[in-house]
Amino acid sequence: MTEATLTDVNEGDSLQFPWGAIKWLCNDEIDSEAEMTFGLVFLNVGESNPLHLHPNCEELLYILSGECSHRLGDDTFEMRAGSMIRIPRGVKHNAVNTGWQPVTMIVCYSAADRQTVFCDENETIHLDED
Repeated sequence: MTEATLTDVNEGDSLQFPWGAIKWLCNDEIDSEAEMTFGLVFLNVGESNPLHLHPNCEELLYILSGECSHRLGDDTFEMRAGSMIRIPRGVKHNAVNTGWQPVTMIVCYSAADRQTVFCDENETIHLDED
């Protein structure tokens, strides 16, 4: 029988931030055999997540509800429910909630040990393993 990992969004803890929350459903901490990271991101009204990049993987973001502007390098993309964006490895990006309701996104990374580097406009600040 093939081993599988089954998770439930209604179980376990989420990571809470001033701008919103992340709920991981699959990564190397949840399943040591995983080859990807998968989760849900919530972006509160009027908030933005910090400018950051992922040095070891690309990212896919799919908007389930709400509206946001997503900055990717020097470009900005307007997104709403049904929009998907692929964020290449190592490119600075962040989202700003531009709507009246929280933004709910599915997020998927091409590595189970997704790494995040938080940045300011001109320099790298620090690496975060969350």
